[in-house]
Amino acid sequence: MADLLDLSRRFIDEGVPADSTGLGPVNRVTLELSEVTDGVAMVEAFSHVVALDTGDGLVLFDASLGAFGPGVVKSLRGWRTDAVHTLVYTHGHVDHVGGAAAVMADADERGARRPAVVGHELVPERFDRYDLTNGYNAVINHRQFGGTGLTGRHEAATFPRDWVRPTVTYRDRMELRVGDLDIELRHAEGETDDHTWSWIPARRTVCTGDLLIWVFPNAGNPQKVQRYPLEWARALREIAALEPELLLPAHGLPIGGAERIHTVLDDVATALESLVGQTLDLMNAGAPLDEIVHTVAVPDHLLAKPYLQPTYDEPEFVVRNVWRMYGGWYDGNPARLKPPSDAAIAVETAALAGGVDVLVRRSLELADVGDFRMACHLVELAARADGDHLDAQRARADVYARRREAERSLMAKGIYGWASRESAARTGDDS
Repeated sequence: MADLLDLSRRFIDEGVPADSTGLGPVNRVTLELSEVTDGVAMVEAFSHVVALDTGDGLVLFDASLGAFGPGVVKSLRGWRTDAVHTLVYTHGHVDHVGGAAAVMADADERGARRPAVVGHELVPERFDRYDLTNGYNAVINHRQFGGTGLTGRHEAATFPRDWVRPTVTYRDRMELRVGDLDIELRHAEGETDDHTWSWIPARRTVCTGDLLIWVFPNAGNPQKVQRYPLEWARALREIAALEPELLLPAHGLPIGGAERIHTVLDDVATALESLVGQTLDLMNAGAPLDEIVHTVAVPDHLLAKPYLQPTYDEPEFVVRNVWRMYGGWYDGNPARLKPPSDAAIAVETAALAGGVDVLVRRSLELADVGDFRMACHLVELAARADGDHLDAQRARADVYARRREAERSLMAKGIYGWASRESAARTGDDS
């Protein structure tokens, strides 16, 4: 069993990227339970489950993904046999709530009362929206996670419909007392609009959910609904002001020590505030989105932190989300207000260039020298100008495959990989 606090201390204090320390990943999916401190445990899964022994039953924060639910329960039962008194959702994302069915089944099998399920009042609305967009969510998760779903191909083409809904909701703050523990629930906007972080004052412990995920904040996901980077930073500042001595995230490693926790929270908040501030300054000066996207950047010393690596989301996507929040969908280019179709642009561009073959050759030349932004643009035009042009489809598969390898963030890799496989399938080269 790993000493998770020691692992995080070494990552943070060494101040180097997690993948260069030789210590292993910071986001581990082991289903292993570690007692972080007396009466406080963490089960490492796709998203972690935090468990508190209150003396009057367990309080759980999140239940992980549905596929991991039974394993989470098994690990918990190897630690404590007490009934689960309360399950708190940090937010309604499927990887945090899907395992709740296994928690309920455990209670039924033991003849115990089902636990109360507590969440922000917007969690049920999220579930309703998921039901309305079930097919869309299946498609984007399939694409985002590289074509294998969240845990395997059997999940790639589906998205859940059977939700364990909260039995208790709150708006701004809520206080729970379970056994000998007081737990304060506080609402925040960050990765979602329904986020809850929890403060346990007697233990000087905070459960942050996805407000800290040990990679660059997921505040710009290009395929998902609005994120809230400035509000996210404010929540981190509020947490830091409490001077917690133990921080338990839903992804990544727990962190011990008030000074260490403050440093991490301050760095993440500063990175988000920097992106928002730079973007708004340029928006207020009348800059179009294109200029902003290619101008705004996070200071290098922050991106070097082991807990700010852009391996899931990335700053460029966050900039676009800031624009969406404050500026709407018009990007400042009048030609794109009411544009022709992508196919029409592609056909016209190919004709002007001298044919699809010219675009294909140039895209491959650009890819060879590492100019993947322009290479992808041209090969996309080529493939859209003539969808049956096999050389264009082969080039598209090749260019996007190479771009996938050159990218760091899972979101970019997922989309580029999807595009590559799409064209490979059209040529019969997808074996």
